[in-house]
Amino acid sequence: MILYNVTTSIDNRVADDWLQWMKEVHIPEVMATGYFLANQICRVVEDEETGGTTYAVQYTCRSEADLLEYQREHSPELQRKVNERYQGQYASFRTMLEIVGVNVERKSETE
Repeated sequence: MILYNVTTSIDNRVADDWLQWMKEVHIPEVMATGYFLANQICRVVEDEETGGTTYAVQYTCRSEADLLEYQREHSPELQRKVNERYQGQYASFRTMLEIVGVNVERKSETE
C-alpha cells in the first residue's frame, strides 16, 4: 500500500475557505479518479509564525504504479485548479510513502 501525502501551508486569511473547498470539491474530485481507497486531512498542531496553517492531506492507494498513473493522468489538471483558486497563498509539497506497518503496538517487557 502507498500513502500519498500532500502537505500544504495555506495563508490564514484563506485557510477556512481552503479547508472547506478541499472537503467539498478537491478531495471528492481526487477520489472520483478511482485510484485511491481512503483519504484523511490532518492539521499540523504547531504554532506557525509564518501567517499560515499547515495541513497534510493523505490518500491511500494500492500501488506505486497506481499513484504514478494518477500523477500522470489526473494530477496536473487538479493541481491547476488549486493554483487558479489560491495562487500565491499557499505552498505545497508531495511525498510518496510505502506503508510498512499499520496499528503497530508496543509489547510490554513482560511479554
